[in-house]
Amino acid sequence: MKSYKHGLSIGINRVDNEFFLFLKAIGKLSHEDYEKINPMIDNALLGIKEAKIKALIDATQLEGWELRAAWDDFKLGLKHGSEFEKIAIYGNEKWQEYISKIASWFISGEVKFFENEDEAIKWLKN
Repeated sequence: MKSYKHGLSIGINRVDNEFFLFLKAIGKLSHEDYEKINPMIDNALLGIKEAKIKALIDATQLEGWELRAAWDDFKLGLKHGSEFEKIAIYGNEKWQEYISKIASWFISGEVKFFENEDEAIKWLKN
């Protein structure tokens, strides 16, 4: 029997002297994934005062969301949207670019889609 991987990895990555919140989405995200993800993101952002976070999201293995998980993602964006200065999303599907444009409506900072991780990092660093 083959296992099906899905979920979100969260971490802090350092590139040169810049720190980024790093998220990697894998598979088709479910409501149960967000029940685990949301407290992790809340805790990761808890100690940051006057948050101006730069985030790098790897969506290259993201297949999408179940309907309820899409709603969970929307609520998460509303909750933390004002804490981000820049969000770079890199992926390999046209629909991911469209989603990043929609996300920019709910985030106070800039959101931009890239097909290349190095270009995404370069944009975040400026």
